[in-house]
Amino acid sequence: MNDPLESILQFSTKTTFFPVTSRYHVIDTATLETGEGKTRKTIIYLRRRFVPPPEQFALIQEHTVIQGDRPDNLAAQYLGDPEQFWQLCDANGAMYPYELTENIGSKLRITLPEGIPGGQNE
Repeated sequence: MNDPLESILQFSTKTTFFPVTSRYHVIDTATLETGEGKTRKTIIYLRRRFVPPPEQFALIQEHTVIQGDRPDNLAAQYLGDPEQFWQLCDANGAMYPYELTENIGSKLRITLPEGIPGGQNE
């Protein structure tokens, strides 16, 4: 006999190709059908991800960029995981990671993940 809760959860969970720590975890996929007959192909692609506005992140503290800073090292220092550098990019409106540390003396916002209230500005 099937567990009713398990049946419900089976239909309510979204399949994703990305781990929960990925910036693409919550992004849906779409399909494109090309050609006809034997040349017909189905292409599965990731929908566009929009960088959220930095104002949506609750500020914890700021970091002043010094010579030798790298986004992965800063993510490890402040977020505990070097692969989460993209969270620093989102919080600072940076499209590319190198933008975070290219200007010595600039201030980087260290924030809570998007949608989590708290920090200094709440």
